[in-house]
Amino acid sequence: MCIGTAIEILMTMPKIEKDMETSKTVINLSGQSFEKVISNGIVLVDFWAEWCAPCRMQGPILNDVAVEVGDRALITKVNVDDNRQIAAKYGIQSIPSLYIFKDGVVVKKFVGVQQRQVLVSAVNGLISQN
Repeated sequence: MCIGTAIEILMTMPKIEKDMETSKTVINLSGQSFEKVISNGIVLVDFWAEWCAPCRMQGPILNDVAVEVGDRALITKVNVDDNRQIAAKYGIQSIPSLYIFKDGVVVKKFVGVQQRQVLVSAVNGLISQN
């Protein structure tokens, strides 16, 4: 499945944050969509919660990352309170935790608020390996 197809599928699902000015999205994943989305291509996942102040700081940064990487990678979020099984599967103990998946495998992990350039560089590094 190509990234364009994944976005088309996810656009029909609820809980999508959209930056109207740039038409780039940070996609909220759930148990129903998580495994399918991470299985193909490069996917950055932000594990977060609404009550977490650092997580709220990470949100606008993710929007910027989505704009910069465009359709070369998916930028997504998983609310750990709503998706405890996913958080447990990946051993999430601190949030925000940002994992980058490549074809379903975790290839990079970050804990705590990460700046735009750190995330963009990590994603671009994986893209250049293809």
